[in-house]
Amino acid sequence: MTTTLDLLRHGEPVGGRKYRGQIDDPLSEKGWAQMHAAVGDAAPWARIVSSPLLRCRAFAETLAGRHGLPLVFDDRLKEVGFGVWEGKSAAEIEADAPGTLARFKADPVNARPADAEPLADFHARVAAALDELLARHAGQHMLLVGHAGVMRMALAWALHIPLEHAYRIEVATASLTRLRFEGGRASLIFHGSQRVDR
Repeated sequence: MTTTLDLLRHGEPVGGRKYRGQIDDPLSEKGWAQMHAAVGDAAPWARIVSSPLLRCRAFAETLAGRHGLPLVFDDRLKEVGFGVWEGKSAAEIEADAPGTLARFKADPVNARPADAEPLADFHARVAAALDELLARHAGQHMLLVGHAGVMRMALAWALHIPLEHAYRIEVATASLTRLRFEGGRASLIFHGSQRVDR
């Protein structure tokens, strides 16, 4: 039995690029356009699961409504909590403490911002949500609308990537990743596509 999970990162939110974490900014007009372009008229999914944060939720609701697909929101699929970095741009973080972002990307487990969610906790909540999704809907093709961090944790979970290497994975805005599960084994079919094929 083959189960397919597509991961769609949200488009650009209002306010542009920043360490948003769990701040609930909506999509910008550009963000909506990016997500519409990513899926086009395709709807190969049996169901959609989404982060409840507005930059994911609003598009997931629109897509599910357009194609008559079941939609569930899961709090475990929220972006990682970035603590004191929430709402700050990379330039602001670097201005406060030069070299901070390089240290974080080199060691995201230990070089975390103050008050941030531990990476192991983030991984555990995303993994629990995905374990449950696959167990409940084995054999289906599903779409998860989420965040860059959630996609990194999903890939780490599926492909057994060490958490200290998770931020080596680049996740572009409104990009797609596909994982396939068969016989207890996960395969990465594609990563970073700008368009659903089928």
